[in-house]
Amino acid sequence: MSRSYARIAAAAAGLALVATAATATTASAAPAAGSAVIRESNAFFQQAAQAGIVAVPLPTATAGYDAASGLSASFPVTGGSGSVAEFWGSVQFGGGLLFVDARTGSAVAFHQLSFASDTYQVVGVPDGSTTPVALFAPAGETVVTRTGTTQNLSASSLTVDPAGAQYLDSKLRTSFFTAGQSVGTLAVTYTPAS
Repeated sequence: MSRSYARIAAAAAGLALVATAATATTASAAPAAGSAVIRESNAFFQQAAQAGIVAVPLPTATAGYDAASGLSASFPVTGGSGSVAEFWGSVQFGGGLLFVDARTGSAVAFHQLSFASDTYQVVGVPDGSTTPVALFAPAGETVVTRTGTTQNLSASSLTVDPAGAQYLDSKLRTSFFTAGQSVGTLAVTYTPAS
């Protein structure tokens, strides 16, 4: 074996070893984890039902119900960067959210849901579009805590964002949604990928 060939073979073996180690490191890294839970208050649920409006979580989000606190939608964390406590970056959620107006027969679904830490808004991309819409904003008493690498946000009120109200009213052909309208509460638990 020539010396040049031996050097090339050794270099190739070294690169393969580095690539294998990098793949093993990447594969063992923990993905982002957590959830966002929107609890729809009984008051908002009743108002919406009287107006013919229904909001339903779409897979991989899950729905729940508690007689005291009302309906809930839980969205799994699928990714993110930044810090909720330091007001930068965003946290991405799986699943989607479908709004239906039974009276007009109109519907609109949102996917690519996220919480934008810099603007403190829950944002979604309507199906068939690439432009995000700010749907909700935490309000009332908002508490942010950190336990190790896990960040938690709890908002005693979740309100309809002005842009969200305008978009939903337009797409559903209703006048039900208004800016600042209280929907319920929001809780976000987020552990960044490691």
